[in-house]
Amino acid sequence: MNSSQSLKHEARRLGFDFAGIVSAIEPSGFSRLNDWLSQGFHGEMHYLETRRDIYQHPAGVLPKVRSIMMLGMSYHTDSVSLPTEPGKGRIARYAWGQVDYHDLIHKKLKALCKFARSTDEDISIRGVVDTAPLLEREFAQLSGMGWHAKNTMLINRELGSWFLIAAVLTDADLEPDAPMETDHCGTCTACIEACPTDAFVEPGTLDATKCISYLTIEHRSPIPVELRSQMGDWILGCDVCQDVCPWNNKANMTTNKEFEPVNELKPLDLHQLFRMDDDQFRARFRKTPLWRPKRRGILRNAAIALGNQPSAEGLKSLSIGINDPEPLVRGASAWAIGKHIGSFGGSDILAQRKNVETEVDVQSEIDVAIKESK
Repeated sequence: MNSSQSLKHEARRLGFDFAGIVSAIEPSGFSRLNDWLSQGFHGEMHYLETRRDIYQHPAGVLPKVRSIMMLGMSYHTDSVSLPTEPGKGRIARYAWGQVDYHDLIHKKLKALCKFARSTDEDISIRGVVDTAPLLEREFAQLSGMGWHAKNTMLINRELGSWFLIAAVLTDADLEPDAPMETDHCGTCTACIEACPTDAFVEPGTLDATKCISYLTIEHRSPIPVELRSQMGDWILGCDVCQDVCPWNNKANMTTNKEFEPVNELKPLDLHQLFRMDDDQFRARFRKTPLWRPKRRGILRNAAIALGNQPSAEGLKSLSIGINDPEPLVRGASAWAIGKHIGSFGGSDILAQRKNVETEVDVQSEIDVAIKESK
């Protein structure tokens, strides 16, 4: 085998479902990134703006880079993400498993880089997943991994869009693969039509500030009021635009056991979350994707989900949430309690909190909840 073939072979042995190579060039998508950022579609993801110029060339990630191996790993299981009963919340499919995919993939990338160094000790090589300033989907398409779908995901004929993307950058001169130059979405617009928050500005362009995945993970402030009811029972991420994609009906299943669903995460018990302090939350979720929004973000999302599915038990949990140390949780809980008042009461809970609340934003949430319930 030559070096390109041997690296691909080792990548597949390590559990990657796709491995393709592309030359390290300036991606044409950089201009689209600039346009997207200028329109403010990135919301609170300020790191994209801060590192904007680094995305112009992969040399910003690895100096003297000549080649990039793009890697895909399926997380698809045969389980379906269906709406849940009151008191339960949904999380995106990629987070159903036992570990945070970053930890899983980083371990495999480290092994792949070690393999490369075993054959060339002078090689400069770096593996990245998700966090480096690299236009991953652009390079993935150029490596032949798939095409850019109308929901901005990359779709592969065998894997659908249920896969994670990683990259290995190196100064070695590897043989590039042919790019994916055809689009197989056709006239289908199922993903755009199914989006609960109308987050797609047009096919292929996402306003992240309306996307449930962004709102539940990257957005650290109170969720905009006009979007809360449309979030349904999603607690972390959202799979709606992928669930309706015809290509995902044909997607291969993952061979990585780490992605097999953990029962308590599919779905998630929302009431239990409100009874966990910081230490308990850390102990349970530190090694999972739920740790990224931290406890305050997850409880904010859980409060909104309970507001969208009023119940007597939900009101009990929200009465805990409105007295939480985090203002973000108290504000979301106040809104959610307001959604309970008509059927289950809760005005007294809001009134009691109003008498002791010191945060202006939370006071405003309480006032609006009381006013709208009358």
